[in-house]
Amino acid sequence: MSARTRDLPRRSCLSVPGSSERFLQKGPSVPADMTFLDLEDSVAPLEKEAARAKVVDAIKNLDWGDRTLCVRVNAWDTEWTVFDIIEVVGNAGERLDEIMLPKVQSAAEVVAMDMLLTQVEKKAGLPQGHIGIEAQIETARGLINVEEICAASSRLETIIFGPADFAASMEMPVLTGGVQIPDYPGDHFHYVFNKILMAGRANGLQVIDGPYLYVRDPEGFRDYCKRTRTLGYDGKWALHPDQVTILNEVFSPTQEQFDKAHAILEAYEKATTEGGAGERKGAVMFGEEMIDEASRKMANKFVTRGTRAGLQRSAG
Repeated sequence: MSARTRDLPRRSCLSVPGSSERFLQKGPSVPADMTFLDLEDSVAPLEKEAARAKVVDAIKNLDWGDRTLCVRVNAWDTEWTVFDIIEVVGNAGERLDEIMLPKVQSAAEVVAMDMLLTQVEKKAGLPQGHIGIEAQIETARGLINVEEICAASSRLETIIFGPADFAASMEMPVLTGGVQIPDYPGDHFHYVFNKILMAGRANGLQVIDGPYLYVRDPEGFRDYCKRTRTLGYDGKWALHPDQVTILNEVFSPTQEQFDKAHAILEAYEKATTEGGAGERKGAVMFGEEMIDEASRKMANKFVTRGTRAGLQRSAG
């Protein structure tokens, strides 16, 4: 995997249809942390093969800045997957950071992708292991196997939940995925969110929520983002540029949280290192609360996320 991208932020992950030259041209102007050029569901079957060359051209000739740049290929149960990799990875050059593999159902699918990438990288003269993998969990089988999937390859950088295909796999009585269901007394995806999150975190991956399909409902989108943000997710997909702005805000610590986290780290460092024998403390008061090693870990996560988001500690 690319050492450049593993720790880059993925608060906002913008989907760009690979068959649309207009959307490909606009993609670099949208301030998403990560952009993926799609060869899968947003591209009609008769357009998939022609879209590969358009995607390669966009990767090589447009200025994508420092964002993570990814291509979503077609799933292994289609006739396009191998040739997506050969034509795109083989011709796009080093600016391509990742491949997204949809509808992953087993660790073997990730291993197969890893092996194919190794061969194509060698043929194309790319550094070995340069291309990372993002894996989507979109079926009941994939969720059952998510722990093994997350541990399947050192190329893996993120694990992603795909709500629409998952709802279809589970035969939920809904026609729109990734939105609230008022008839259910709770969050119908709460177990799914947590299972994917735990598997991803146990293997050092970033964890991403999929799309919210009501693209003209900014308040509903913001509310739904807060669900996975609260659980600990790193970011979520954007289907429209307006969603990117909301994601970059929701999945970033506030300045107040960032500053407090720094202050906690300083107070803990002072308590545990200063003074003579018997005077150093593992727990100390910080205002009205007690802080200890667990507090340090929580504060460190806020600092890491804030730094990823470009925050700087307030003066004074």
